[in-house]
Amino acid sequence: MADQKLKIIPIGGLGEFGMNSMALRYGDDIIVVDAGMMFPDSELLGVDIVTPDFTYLEQNSSMVRGLVLTHGHEDHIGGIPFLLSQLNIPIYGTEFTLALVERRLDEHEMLDQAKLNIVKAGDKLRLGPFDIEFIQVTHSIVSAVALAITTPLGVVIHTGDFKVDPTPTDNQLFDLHTFAEYGKRGVLLLLSDSTNVDRPGYTESERAVRPRLEELFSRSERRLVLSLFSSSIHRLQQILDLAEEYGRKVAFLGRSMLNVTEIAHNLGLLHIPDSTLLRPQDIMQMAPEKVAVVVSGTQGEPMSALSRVAVDNHKHLSLQKGDTVVLSSRIIPGNEKQIYRMMNHIARRGADLVYGSMKPPVHVSGHASEEELKLILNLVRPRYFIPIHGEYRQLSRHAHLASHLRFAGLEETFVLETGDTLEIDHLGARRGEKITVGRVCIDSGSLDDVVEDIIIRDRRHLSEDGFVIPIIAINKHTGKAEGLPEIVSRGFVSGDNAAVLLEARAVVGKTLEQSTAEERGDWGVMQEKIRTDLKRYLSKQTQRRPLIMPVILEV
Repeated sequence: MADQKLKIIPIGGLGEFGMNSMALRYGDDIIVVDAGMMFPDSELLGVDIVTPDFTYLEQNSSMVRGLVLTHGHEDHIGGIPFLLSQLNIPIYGTEFTLALVERRLDEHEMLDQAKLNIVKAGDKLRLGPFDIEFIQVTHSIVSAVALAITTPLGVVIHTGDFKVDPTPTDNQLFDLHTFAEYGKRGVLLLLSDSTNVDRPGYTESERAVRPRLEELFSRSERRLVLSLFSSSIHRLQQILDLAEEYGRKVAFLGRSMLNVTEIAHNLGLLHIPDSTLLRPQDIMQMAPEKVAVVVSGTQGEPMSALSRVAVDNHKHLSLQKGDTVVLSSRIIPGNEKQIYRMMNHIARRGADLVYGSMKPPVHVSGHASEEELKLILNLVRPRYFIPIHGEYRQLSRHAHLASHLRFAGLEETFVLETGDTLEIDHLGARRGEKITVGRVCIDSGSLDDVVEDIIIRDRRHLSEDGFVIPIIAINKHTGKAEGLPEIVSRGFVSGDNAAVLLEARAVVGKTLEQSTAEERGDWGVMQEKIRTDLKRYLSKQTQRRPLIMPVILEV
């Protein structure tokens, strides 16, 4: 066993936001931590979700012992159906996390074959040569855990997403004691969340939101509409408690909000006071000052409940002058345009908008700031350190932070990106060979609707330069063209530039004339010649490169 290596293999989530997934390999045994997804940026036209490329795991499927989950956010569990479609492995997570996974698998009709195993903080699990202990941490979602993974070469601690909240609303405290115990015994490697490394100080407790919510409940004279992430169970509980205190009924709008609140309530994680719930269809019949509506869609997703409310297109809620709309969430980078557009629509309806940074806050982060990250580093005192979860600038800053703490025992910090690997053996740690990684683009959320890169490239091409279709009729007896070609274009030139298209017809006609009878008989050759000549002409005349798709008709 002395020559065996421990390999750390980031499959997604390093150098990017979302798609968090990490594999640990020792000999012929692999465990996977999380399998997330991300929402596409504006360049991925027509794509609904993006998952990591799980090729490495598929190639080594006989070695994969299980998938271990840290918590239930989509950037950590959203890729599970796509991973399970390639290899059916057991999944381990807390009860609430697995309930969210079940919902996702049920949508893909994969629940029957899934092997889900519930664990709780404090439990220990053995998978091959890996002994895994689940450690209670605090985050913006309930039932989040860190992992202490004991390998034959030493302990690896994976923090998952976390913040050190000293006063969590559910009184489930961050287990600093267990982190410190592992630190005393010696930790080989620490993998730590880097999302908020560029924020100084400490992240505020979830309880810091209550004073602002209380103020809103007390001073809002009409309907109160609050939008937040559906997984923010702690905040939902505070809203329900305040609604009871201030005599307001609460209605939930949005599929994800209804699903997650039902799951949390059934598991005893969300207490709904008696006679507080209001059916969505009764919202507009109630006196406005007696209603609070909790809506999903904080990121301005086009078909989300809040987006439809903003344009007065929701069957159960219509905003009116004097209503208060509260965005109790952060803006995820890349979503700014659609969120601001939605906010403008809300403002046009005369509603009062509450959002952004203010004191007391209407939203607090679920990720550790600089001082908390230092605290974990000082408690764990690892031999090696890899910052995870964040873009390269954040990983780099976290590595810089660790190197400046100068605690005894830290030998080296590695800034890895998705696809890089780290190898550790009895001689030390070093970078290993890169693995095949990437992203898989999915249309309409179906396992079968994978979008190839070439399709996205064509969509981008069409969106920027439009397309041109030359239609040529060729006589099958003579092999000659029947009149001048027709040119159809969309998104390329306006009617004012019709002369360009007229000349383009002549260019295609000339190409046909100068082609031999043999070439005209081979449609593949002919299409390529037309495409080449027309591309050269249009590029010279317009400095644009539309997608050219010649169509040849035999008459």
